[in-house]
Amino acid sequence: MTASQNVLLVGGGKMGGALLRGWVARGLAAGNVRVIEPFEAAAEELRSELSVSVLDGPDALDSDFTPDVVVFAVKPQGMDEIVPAYAGIGAGGPVVLSIAAGRNIAFFEGALGNSTPIVRTMPNTPAAVGRGITAACANRRVSEEQKAACQSLLEAVGDVIWIDDEGQIDAVTAVSGSGPAYVFYLIECMATAGEAQGLPPKIAEKLARATVAGSGELARQSADAAGKLRENVTSPGGTTAAALEVLMADDGMNPLMNEAIAAATRRSRELAS
Repeated sequence: MTASQNVLLVGGGKMGGALLRGWVARGLAAGNVRVIEPFEAAAEELRSELSVSVLDGPDALDSDFTPDVVVFAVKPQGMDEIVPAYAGIGAGGPVVLSIAAGRNIAFFEGALGNSTPIVRTMPNTPAAVGRGITAACANRRVSEEQKAACQSLLEAVGDVIWIDDEGQIDAVTAVSGSGPAYVFYLIECMATAGEAQGLPPKIAEKLARATVAGSGELARQSADAAGKLRENVTSPGGTTAAALEVLMADDGMNPLMNEAIAAATRRSRELAS
């Protein structure tokens, strides 16, 4: 990331704020950032914490600020009204980076013009702690330099992967975009099951949280496949094997997760249509 790169961030909420904090921490100069955030409480928080210029709309942008990247980090239901207001921005044709679910590249081309360089992404909420993963897909107007700039911005909150087929974004959404909720629900289920076996609620919750968090970090640091890590914990005839007989049964976790991922993928396609 270069400190001279000009970035316009539209939306300073949870995901936009996480990105912004990551950019500043990685050396993007506050003077090279403009943030559009109409909610005054959120705007004031960003001003006081990061000393960035936060404005209430595109009309308030200073005339000599030409963005290299325009990042849309607003809720999908607000896109139809918000995006067209930026159709004429940037004399140099900035690349548009979207982190909003449910809006495909064709939507942005229709709102901003077919010649607009557009990168569509799907991040996830662990970005808030720098442990996110983002899948990105670019249209043919995006140059290698612009692609590198977008990657640098996205890496401020975690890993980045690029896909060539935009149609795969729906499956990405189902696996990693919605995935944190599945993991949090796993924690809930483990804690509830622990309580059913006699553990106090606070202890069951702490055990479940720490186990999932620690296992995730072990998986992140290990070169072994997830199946190998599972085998490493499983002694023949032991307690883990007894539990896995239930979880890995024909009607266990695998078919249930397949059904859940398929449902989320279908819904993502519906939202983007």
